[in-house]
Amino acid sequence: MTSPEVLAQPAQDFLPLNGTDYVELYVGNAKQSAYYYQAAFGYELVAYAGPETGLRDRASYVLQQGKIRLVLTTSLLPDSDITRHVAQHGDGVKVMALWVDDARQSFIETTKRGARVAFEPYTIEDEHGSVTLAGIYTYGETIHTFVERSNYSGPFLPGFVARTSGLPQGNPVGLLHIDHCVGNVGWGEMNTWIKFYEDVMGFKLLITFDDDDISTEYSALMSKVVSNGNGFVKFPINEPAEGKKKSQIEEYLDFYHSPGVQHVAIATDDIRATVTELRRRGVEFLSVPSAYYDDLTDRIGHIDEDMESVKALNLLVDRDEEGYLLQIFTKPVEDRPTVFFEIIQRKGAKSFGKGNFKALFEAIEREQALRGNL
Repeated sequence: MTSPEVLAQPAQDFLPLNGTDYVELYVGNAKQSAYYYQAAFGYELVAYAGPETGLRDRASYVLQQGKIRLVLTTSLLPDSDITRHVAQHGDGVKVMALWVDDARQSFIETTKRGARVAFEPYTIEDEHGSVTLAGIYTYGETIHTFVERSNYSGPFLPGFVARTSGLPQGNPVGLLHIDHCVGNVGWGEMNTWIKFYEDVMGFKLLITFDDDDISTEYSALMSKVVSNGNGFVKFPINEPAEGKKKSQIEEYLDFYHSPGVQHVAIATDDIRATVTELRRRGVEFLSVPSAYYDDLTDRIGHIDEDMESVKALNLLVDRDEEGYLLQIFTKPVEDRPTVFFEIIQRKGAKSFGKGNFKALFEAIEREQALRGNL
C-alpha cells in the first residue's frame, strides 16, 4: 500500500527549467537598438557576433543587466528569415530562451508531446567550452530555445566575442530579472495555447481573468497565466474579447500581423528609483488620471512607499493575499503599437495587478485613440 507521504509527492517535472536564459528580438537596426537599450534602460553591452567574427548574414548584440539578457539581431541580407520577420512584424521578440540542464532531453520530452520542431538539438563549442541548443515553436513565429550551458564560461555563446561600448559603463537602473513574458494570440486561441503549455511543457494554470475582470466601456480581453513547476517562468496569454470598439489585443494583432510577445515584465527592488531614472533618460510611460489615487489607500491598504511619490511617478498599486505590488508600463518601444515593457516591484504579491486592469486599459485606449485605432 502506498503511504500518504508518497501519494502527496508532486509528479516528476519532465521539463525542469532554471529560468529565462535570454530574450532575442529581431530588429531593423541592431546597432542603433543596442544604443537605445543601453542609454535608456541601462543595459551593458557584453557580447557581439557579426561579420567581424565570421558571421556573414546577421549581426547580434548581447545586452545584460542583473540576470536579464537581451539579444538584438538584425539581418545583413535583403532576403532572409530575419528580414522577412522584421518586414512583417516590425521589431519584435523572436526567441524566449529557457535555461535547462539538458537541452536534448527537453527537446525530446516536448516534441513527443506535440511541440512543433524549430530546430533539432546541436552542440557548438569554442575555447570557452560547449553549449547545446534545441528549439520548438510556440504561438505565432515565436520560438522557445532550450539552452544547456553548464559546460561554458564564455561571454554568451560560442561564436560571440566579448564586447563593450563607448557608453559609460556601470549605469544600470536597477533591473533585476524577467518576472514574466506576455503573449497575445487571436480570437478563441487562448485555451489552445494554455493547453499547449500544460500538455507539452508541463506548466500549471496559475490564474484566469475573463472579460469581466479586464474591460472598460469600450473594449475587453481575456487572459490566463501559466507557470512552470518552480515558478521561475510565467507566461500570461491574452486573447481579444467582444467590446464596443477595438481592444489593445486587436490593435497589436493588426500591426504585428500574427500572435506574438506583447510585453516583457522586468523586476526591480526599488521601482521609484528605477522609474525616476528611466523617465530622466526619456523612457515614456502610460499615464493614469490623478483620480486613480483618490481612493487608492482605501482599496489597497497601507504601503511602505510615500503615496505622493507613487502618484508623482504614476505608479499603479495592487494587493493580493500575499502582499502588494507596484507596476508601470512603458509605451510601445517602436513605432508600431506592439512590444512594450512593464516594470514591477513585488512586495509579497504573487498576482499580476488585477485591480489595475481597468485603469491600465483606459490608459492604453487613450493612446489608441490618438493613433486612430480605437
